[in-house]
Amino acid sequence: MFAVLDTNHFRVVAEGADAADVLDQRARKQEAEIFLSVITVQEATGGWLGLINGMTAGRAQVRAYASFQKTIAAFGKFDILPFDDDAAERFHALKKAFPNDGTMDLKIAAICLAHDMTLLTRDTGDFKDIPGLRVENWLD
Repeated sequence: MFAVLDTNHFRVVAEGADAADVLDQRARKQEAEIFLSVITVQEATGGWLGLINGMTAGRAQVRAYASFQKTIAAFGKFDILPFDDDAAERFHALKKAFPNDGTMDLKIAAICLAHDMTLLTRDTGDFKDIPGLRVENWLD
């Protein structure tokens, strides 16, 4: 099995939460190879940069930088799938079919479809109507 972590599943890994062990055990049990999408990298990085840039420079940023550094290290645990021409074409078709759905969610879905991979997310309802997309929640 090949699977892609949505940002909410990746966040658990990056934070080193107990749920990361659950995710790891499930991956081993199912003999799953787990990937990230470049969209998740964008979302995680953008979130930390927004937070850090909104803080007073110096001591107030120490904890945020430490957490951001843990996130960067966690990226290295996974191969990162690109948003390439195939994914872009699938994204445009999805955006046309689901104009009210979130752009980032549709980009992640497009990458999963382009690589025929299962999406691991806590937000299964956000993806339930996308034809051909396999979605599972391994954390709840």
